Amino acid sequence: MTMRLFCRARLIALTGSFSLLLAACAAHGPQKPEEHVQSVPGFADFIAVEDATVWLTNRGRVEHWSRNGKLAEVPMHHPCGAMAVGFGSLWVADCADGTLNRIDLKTAKISTVVKTGIANPKGETNVVIGDGSIWIASDRSGTITRVDPANNSISAIIPVDADSFYLSFGLGSLWATTPTLQELEKIDPRTNRLALRTPLGADPGFLVAGEGAVWVQEQGDGTVARIAPDTGRVTGRVKVSETLKYGDIDAGGGRIWLRTTDGQTYVVIDPETLEILARTGKQTGSGALRYTNAGVWTTSHDIHTLSWWSPTVVSLSEARQP
Repeated sequence: MTMRLFCRARLIALTGSFSLLLAACAAHGPQKPEEHVQSVPGFADFIAVEDATVWLTNRGRVEHWSRNGKLAEVPMHHPCGAMAVGFGSLWVADCADGTLNRIDLKTAKISTVVKTGIANPKGETNVVIGDGSIWIASDRSGTITRVDPANNSISAIIPVDADSFYLSFGLGSLWATTPTLQELEKIDPRTNRLALRTPLGADPGFLVAGEGAVWVQEQGDGTVARIAPDTGRVTGRVKVSETLKYGDIDAGGGRIWLRTTDGQTYVVIDPETLEILARTGKQTGSGALRYTNAGVWTTSHDIHTLSWWSPTVVSLSEARQP
């Protein structure tokens, strides 16, 4: 019996805590995920998940990939930053044009272009979905644009602090970090107003709201900060390495998933204990990461690859099933 099957068998037998399950699995040795690697010419970087497939940003195009190869590509001038899937579409920033682009998932063609502006033309940015809207950091002086997908129109332009480049939507709010002012901002989608600020460490970058908290890469300090969504208080930090330039972060399955540039491909963090549970894969340079219930996707643009990883541990959602 494989380690994962053994853990699943223990899961069925145990109706107690998740910690007992992890202890039972750990007692039989660590489980190493299998990596399935595909070559992606160009500069495969940011990832958006569509069911069992993914969309990637690349030079002059976005591409649609499965575990068995490329499915489609859509030409763009300069697709940049993390993308979002929703409302039957892929939503992508174009740093050359300063636009938000809507790509039809069925036809793999651009259906709408919204002139929003881009706060960080270098490409370190996010398009996110939440509260029935699309959100994009649109001006370096400090604005976030809210777009209504029903009619592709701008429904609000929200003033925030300067250099608010990185976004995440979760736990009922929009969240943004500004590396120059070293803070996390909470935006209330009901009022379209900045509701809370949290001081952070050096060069805060990509973030994710999930698993009960907001998680921010403090890139200059090599740490991941955990912030309480209601109070904005920093409730803990994980020291991962000397720096976290650059990478990516995601949440799911009772874990925090951190794409790193140095030391390994990605790190798995327990959101409650802040313990580093695994350092997975070899060092492959910078890239992106997205978690799914079936496994993890990563890109390594320096070596031109897309990787699919089997799960490293049984997820919390699985453990809670009777």
